[in-house]
Amino acid sequence: MIIAMIQIILSHSGGEPIYLQIERQIRQSIMRGEMKPGEPLPSIRQLAKDLGISVITTKRAYSELEAVGLIESMVGRGSFVSGGNQDMIREQRLRLIEDKIRDILEECRSIPIEAEELFEMIHTINKEETE
Repeated sequence: MIIAMIQIILSHSGGEPIYLQIERQIRQSIMRGEMKPGEPLPSIRQLAKDLGISVITTKRAYSELEAVGLIESMVGRGSFVSGGNQDMIREQRLRLIEDKIRDILEECRSIPIEAEELFEMIHTINKEETE
């Protein structure tokens, strides 16, 4: 069994709890499609060891991910990226895109660029990428 290779970077100086940092980074990896449905995650103990933190902390991060349906845990088998909640994952990915669009629109207003010009840029770039 190949375990997902996750790079998690922890900050001990920020105000965000460690379990939330882990949860956020795994969530982002799933949302970006870097981790696929059915893909196994490192065991709670292995992740705790690799990060030099408490097993309780990693268990809490996994519990948060399981509560929102992003991962499934099976006793004796481990934790896996959930394959059953693709609609929810798609919705969250769409929200990420919407946030990026808002950032782009804010930048466009500061230049200023009209919506038609932005659409033309998107169309041109898309055409270049698909050729």
